[in-house]
Amino acid sequence: MIDIKVPTIGESITEVTLIKWLKPSGSYVQRDEVIAELESEKATFELNAEQAGILTTRANEGDTLKIGDTVASIDENAKAPAGAAPAADSKPAAAAATDTATAVKAAPAATAKAVGKGVITIKVPVVGESITEVTLLKWVKKDGDLVRRDEVIAELESEKATFELNAEESGKLSTLFKEGDTVKIGEPIAKIDTDVAVPDVDAAPAAGKETTAAGAAAKPAAANAPVTAIPNDVKATPVAAAILADKKVDPKSVTASGSNGKILKHDVLEALNNPGRKPGVALFGREERREKMSNLRKTVSRRLVEAKNTTAMLTTFNEVDMGPIMAIRAQFKDKFKEGHGVNLGFMSFFTKAVCYALQEWPAVNAYIDGDAIIYHDYCDISIAVSAPKGLVVPVIRNAESLSMAEIEKKVVELATKARDNKLSMEEMQGGTFTITNGGVFGSLMSTPIINIPQSAILGMHKIQERPMAVNGQVVIKQMMYLALSYDHRIIDGRESVSFLVRVKELLEKPDLLLFGKDPVKALLEL
Repeated sequence: MIDIKVPTIGESITEVTLIKWLKPSGSYVQRDEVIAELESEKATFELNAEQAGILTTRANEGDTLKIGDTVASIDENAKAPAGAAPAADSKPAAAAATDTATAVKAAPAATAKAVGKGVITIKVPVVGESITEVTLLKWVKKDGDLVRRDEVIAELESEKATFELNAEESGKLSTLFKEGDTVKIGEPIAKIDTDVAVPDVDAAPAAGKETTAAGAAAKPAAANAPVTAIPNDVKATPVAAAILADKKVDPKSVTASGSNGKILKHDVLEALNNPGRKPGVALFGREERREKMSNLRKTVSRRLVEAKNTTAMLTTFNEVDMGPIMAIRAQFKDKFKEGHGVNLGFMSFFTKAVCYALQEWPAVNAYIDGDAIIYHDYCDISIAVSAPKGLVVPVIRNAESLSMAEIEKKVVELATKARDNKLSMEEMQGGTFTITNGGVFGSLMSTPIINIPQSAILGMHKIQERPMAVNGQVVIKQMMYLALSYDHRIIDGRESVSFLVRVKELLEKPDLLLFGKDPVKALLEL
């Protein structure tokens, strides 16, 4: 009997909600089969069976579970009952080929029609006012492939974001550059011969055209496709993929033990427990590899150095008791989720507190432009997100006018787009103040670098129990260090310290953020 426990999915996430059992208690499950859906405050993910056997559920739908809690158990010694479905990859090749041929024979003939516009050229589109070139990351469709109109044919990367290139018409694709090449804006990158007929997207192969086990023309089964989008199109279970992304583990360093080379949860945990080691390979080697720096990474590097060299950057620190926020979340999270369809996370509290403090200290929300200072009567809050391609900073527009629920929904939307490399240029531009959360990676204290041309950035950190002196007594509290890095050319010490103190005060009285119409005025009257 093995226990299935709630996996670690983020440094600051301590609990999840069991949304739905996909397999009932007492059913026989296959290894890696999805058995349940769980939801954290940031995302929904799937829980997989670690072994084949009889499932026994240990929690009910709707239950809140802590990380590491046992959610189910599997009797791996139990035999599969008569009539139980075999594993997805256990079907003999000959039988699979027969099934495929039978299905193909029964399908209607595909229809094909040429567009008839001759050979058209696909050029790199304009993606931003200051961007002059992009990098060709990957051809989604290969040279000679038949493509349909609006189908994604390539992935390109500018210095600010990754985006997709679509086919302008249906036809036969001819590529003009290799993956990794740098291509200028407006330069031809591919051609499409529209005189070549392309089958309809929903049509099946022609009737009577059989396939064999040795040379099957049918597409691979969906079950064999990668479960989630992670670097290098690695096959992994959803939980394993979540841990890979969260812990920034190189999939190449993980030895897959699942069927068809799939990475399982315990494979990733084994790699984390033995960093740098692979079975049969020495712990230390003398290998080197050289990789071209991406445009996004080059831009981040340039801007960070520019921020250090062009601003008079200082950092002031404070600490906040997170106990009140954690208590409010525990009290209202279920009603909040029920009413708004999104979890009540930490980011909405910090964003609201920052917006009120920015309105009180406008210099922190301003920036220098030549010999002038540009003040803003609105709060466009940039949220630093660690995406697969590097650090990105999408913007929540007019955050001062949004409710807690609207902020949480926007955070989830932007974070999801960042992880999927789907952020638009508009979502990346602008911003008057930045919040970054190093606590999700375990950082206890750091000095964040200003996101120029902004003048200040707030750093959140790990929540940790610490002994605190309260009225002469030692009390254990849930504490977090806060760091405000600021440009001393525009923000004085009094303003920076007062801003951070106001943020601390609002966070320690979160009921004012939820229910108070003017929390700053309420604080001053206390």
